[in-house]
Amino acid sequence: MSDYRSYPQTRGQTQVQYDAGLRSYMLGVYNYMALGVAVTAAVVLGVASNPAVFAAVSSMSLLFFFAALALGFFAPRMIFSGNTALAHTAFWSYCGLWGLMMAPMMARYLALDPQLVLQAFAVTAATFAGTSLFGYVSKRDLSGFGGIFFMASIGIIIAILANAFFFHSGIFSLVTSIITVLLFSGVTAYETQMIKEMYAEGDAPGVAKGKSIFGAFALYGSFVTLFVHILNILGLMRSNN
Repeated sequence: MSDYRSYPQTRGQTQVQYDAGLRSYMLGVYNYMALGVAVTAAVVLGVASNPAVFAAVSSMSLLFFFAALALGFFAPRMIFSGNTALAHTAFWSYCGLWGLMMAPMMARYLALDPQLVLQAFAVTAATFAGTSLFGYVSKRDLSGFGGIFFMASIGIIIAILANAFFFHSGIFSLVTSIITVLLFSGVTAYETQMIKEMYAEGDAPGVAKGKSIFGAFALYGSFVTLFVHILNILGLMRSNN
């Protein structure tokens, strides 16, 4: 009789411990992501405040774009290499590259209207929070969308590059930014659910740290992508008024 009575209590305690561990794990992911956004902002402001550095960075913006794409592809392997220092290097380097890549665009908007940047950040934060929360609490399995999101992301990158090199169209830029915001809202929900399901209570410290950094890396990429394209939408709408 004593074993029978203790079983529900033990199971309840185990569930409470699991939930507490999951919350701590997800909080670690979001903390890393927020620090990554802060590092990117610091790089942007540092570049924008130095005319010589800004000129050099602006002349290499395309190089930083492709470097960020390449690191985005290789970083997951580095993060899950089992080497915590390498995982940190991959993540913070990625954040820094985004700062260098965004600096010319951000400098223009900050000079034009700093309030526009704040508005874009607020909209991005609200969009990200809502879609990430949906991914966290949703009972629907979103894993089937992974392949669709991947192919759509490739299509968006090709469209952006085509407009940058050939079309130079404001309308095309607006349309691609709207599609990108819709796409990465879905990607954020998908990634959040994926990161949540990666959690395992018995993970070794090194494995758990790798998962936290990878989760931050994935969500960071979605956040800054949303921010860039929301800012572009607001900027284009403002210029057309």
